[in-house]
Amino acid sequence: MVTELEVPKLASLGRSQLLSSLAAIDDIRECYRVLQKGGLNIVGEVLRGQGPFYEMDHYPKDDVYDSDTASQYYYHAHRDDHDEHGHFHLFLRNPALPEGLEPALGPTGEDRVAHLVAVSMDAWGYPTDLFAVNRWVTDESWLPAGVIVTALDQFAMDHAYPSWPVNRWLTAMVRCFRPQIEALLHHRDEVVSKWQEEGLEQVLEDRSLEITGTVPIDVESWAEKLEAELQTRTQSGDIHQG
Repeated sequence: MVTELEVPKLASLGRSQLLSSLAAIDDIRECYRVLQKGGLNIVGEVLRGQGPFYEMDHYPKDDVYDSDTASQYYYHAHRDDHDEHGHFHLFLRNPALPEGLEPALGPTGEDRVAHLVAVSMDAWGYPTDLFAVNRWVTDESWLPAGVIVTALDQFAMDHAYPSWPVNRWLTAMVRCFRPQIEALLHHRDEVVSKWQEEGLEQVLEDRSLEITGTVPIDVESWAEKLEAELQTRTQSGDIHQG
C-alpha cells in the first residue's frame, strides 16, 4: 500500500515560486532574529502563560484564528514514534475555501475546515518536518488535494495573538515550503486511494492510517538550493517568470 512521495524538483518550479520561497525565508529569519534577541523561540512563545504542557491538549487553549483570512492553527504533541517536541496543525476554514464543493466526509457547509499541513518542531523551537494526516486525525472536511492547493495562499495569520513573530513565521512557512506542502497533499490523496478497497469512509476513519507522508525540512539548506537554482537560471539566460 506504500506510494512514493515525490517533492517537485527545483528545476520544475517557476521563477515566481523560487522568489516567493526566498522572500518567505527572509521573513522566517527575521522572526528568529527578534525572538533570539529576547532569548525566546517559536515553541516557547506558543506555550507562554499556558500552564503545564500536556499531550493532546491544544495550545493556545482555544486555538488561534484570524477571522479576516479564516486561517487557524494550534500546537500540541502526541507522536510517540517521532523525536519531536510537538507540532503545529494549520487549517483554512470555510470562508477561505472554494465555494460549492462539499466534503466527502467531515464538517459541511459553513463549518467546513481543511487541514493544510503539520509542522514538526524540535525541543529548541525549530522545524524538522512537514507531514500530512488522515481525516480522522483533525476531524477535517475531506476535500481533494487539488482544491486545498488552490487555497494555500489564503493562509495568513495577521495579528499578534499569542505572538506576532510566531504568526508571521507560520505564514512564511507556508509560502516558503509551498512545493513540499502541495506534494504532501497530493500524496495524501494517493495513499488514501490505495486503501480504498475498504471504502472511502472506512479509510478516512481508519486509526491504523494516521500520517500519510512526511518531508524533512531545513530552512537554510532550502535557501541555499533556491539561490543556487536562481543563479543557474540567470547564468543560462532563463528568466522565465512562471
